[in-house]
Amino acid sequence: MIEKGTSNEYCVYDSQSLTAFTSSLYIAGLFASLVAGKVTKAIGRQAVMLLGGAMFFAGAALNAGAVDIAMLIIGRMLLGFGVGFTNQATPVYLAEIAPPRWRGAFTSGFQFFLSVGVLIANLTNYGTNHINRWGWRLSLGLAAAPATVIVIGAFFLTDSPSSLVVRGKLDAARAALRRVRGPDADIDAELKDVIRSVEESKKNEEEAYRRIIRREYRPHLVMAIAVALFFQLTGVIVLAFFSPLLFRTVGFGSDAALIGAVILGAVNLGSISVSTFTIDRLGRRPLFMIGGLVMIVCQVAIAWIMGAQIGHNGEGTMPHGYSVAVLLLVCGHSAGFGVSWGPLNWLIPAEIFPVEIRSAGNGITSAVGLGCTFIQTQTFLAMLCAFKYATFAYYAGWIVIMTTFIALFMPETKGVPLESMNAVWAQHWYWGRFVRERNQVIDESA
Repeated sequence: MIEKGTSNEYCVYDSQSLTAFTSSLYIAGLFASLVAGKVTKAIGRQAVMLLGGAMFFAGAALNAGAVDIAMLIIGRMLLGFGVGFTNQATPVYLAEIAPPRWRGAFTSGFQFFLSVGVLIANLTNYGTNHINRWGWRLSLGLAAAPATVIVIGAFFLTDSPSSLVVRGKLDAARAALRRVRGPDADIDAELKDVIRSVEESKKNEEEAYRRIIRREYRPHLVMAIAVALFFQLTGVIVLAFFSPLLFRTVGFGSDAALIGAVILGAVNLGSISVSTFTIDRLGRRPLFMIGGLVMIVCQVAIAWIMGAQIGHNGEGTMPHGYSVAVLLLVCGHSAGFGVSWGPLNWLIPAEIFPVEIRSAGNGITSAVGLGCTFIQTQTFLAMLCAFKYATFAYYAGWIVIMTTFIALFMPETKGVPLESMNAVWAQHWYWGRFVRERNQVIDESA
């Protein structure tokens, strides 16, 4: 437990050891996500998920048996390698096997089960907090449980048809498509679309990371970076990781702060459940707008309450009623995130990229996201100490920017087959000028 060493409520938990332990996972994940594209192309998405689960298991085992901070950080880095590989492969896998009309629900399921994991982790932390001496080992070691589920689950999955076609396994791709669509489904037309899409990408065997920076892929590169960057700048990641410390800052005790984190996880899970059932009905853009408005209001209100009650110097005491209000506002922010950026951060990159840059695009998205998470988890507690209540106004400002960006530059992709996604970009008021150039090049080379 980190003891309070100052009367400034904003700075009591500003610890480099704590932030180094938390953020080390993400710098490792950043590196893994950058190489995952090449690995995926060589061995397939199923194998990459198996590899990621194995690394996650090894990291959990090392953390549970750690004898010093160095072992803890190495274990966290192994967890990071696992996160980097699975984050790159899993959303794309879900998008490639899902029927077009239900692709949003399938892919948002990734964020749904992440939220299930966060809720279970918060409950685990609450339970092990009452176990002296070895409770923390149990808390860290239980990460091996989801790693086991990943490995066993991935072992029984078929690889995606697109990934199999890329590696020249056409018979296996046909079998995989029949397995996921059912024995009576007519898969010939869909398989032809997948093969045509892959063959088109092979007309120019330029390396994917080099290709994605070309002008005709400008909208895809911008979205690969912007979606991941804006996801992190909602502030929800640092609020989720440091929510027990935040709730203690505003006046809750140790147990109450952990319960607050459990409530936050439950709200996030509930809101993502709502998103799962509405994402393919309402569309992507309306959910971005609704979630953005909710998050802006909640962040501004949190900044106002903390500024008025704790004060600029952090020496005030927040009344219990206002502490509860902060908890409710953080939950409101989490709900707004859960219906919008939470699932859509995984869905949008998984569905917008042409097959020739799909692995590279998702690798960039994953790397940007993990890199930003590393920076934020490394700096959030120091930022809270320096910016005080304005930290939350800072995040509110970013949400205004990202919501405006989505309104202007993100086309609606609801119900569009992956192989037809190019037409959506070609019709966009701004991105169309780039994508039409790409279509002209393809037509001329045909």
